[in-house]
Amino acid sequence: MMNTRFADLTKVPNQPAMRLLAMANAKLDTKLTSPANATVEVVLAELEQADAPMDMLRLMSVALPARERVWWACLAARDVTGPDPEVVPPPLAASEAWVRKPSDATRDTARLAVEVADIDDDTVLCASAVVYCDETLGTGELAQYPAPPGASQTSAFGMNIVAMGTGSDVMEMAHHLVDRAVDIARGGNGQIPLLQNDQAAIEGTAP
Repeated sequence: MMNTRFADLTKVPNQPAMRLLAMANAKLDTKLTSPANATVEVVLAELEQADAPMDMLRLMSVALPARERVWWACLAARDVTGPDPEVVPPPLAASEAWVRKPSDATRDTARLAVEVADIDDDTVLCASAVVYCDETLGTGELAQYPAPPGASQTSAFGMNIVAMGTGSDVMEMAHHLVDRAVDIARGGNGQIPLLQNDQAAIEGTAP
């Protein structure tokens, strides 16, 4: 039977998975047997068979477009903070505001949130994904300068790695994060139920 877990990723660019990884200066640890021009869907299926959820997360971090990527990171941040914290960390609040309304102003707010964040605030990874969303260092004069390759993608990946530790089972949580990215890649909002031992559905505001 055909694997449909990764079908219909309408938001993912129609480019080979290896090209998307190379453009973001990223690589997978798993040795692939699929051809170099294999699609994201094909590579995800191979990684699933290899039981390599970390590589699946890495691939989704480069496959999702900027806005969807940041929203994926924001949902992971909500896993860490809880869906309704007393105080939303400023980097997370700024990132969610950018998802709702991408603009230079909301991007600048995200940059400021990164600069003044507490040293132990992991949600700066969301805001960093915003700051480098178009592969430049920022808005205005900063737009002249390229960001480190894959900076936004790596930040979103990092936020999801942090979120892996919030589930009752790390590997189960990793697959949940993959499925969330897949849902977003299909045009969904990523608010899918946690699996098996975890009870609550992720809450948040869809882009």
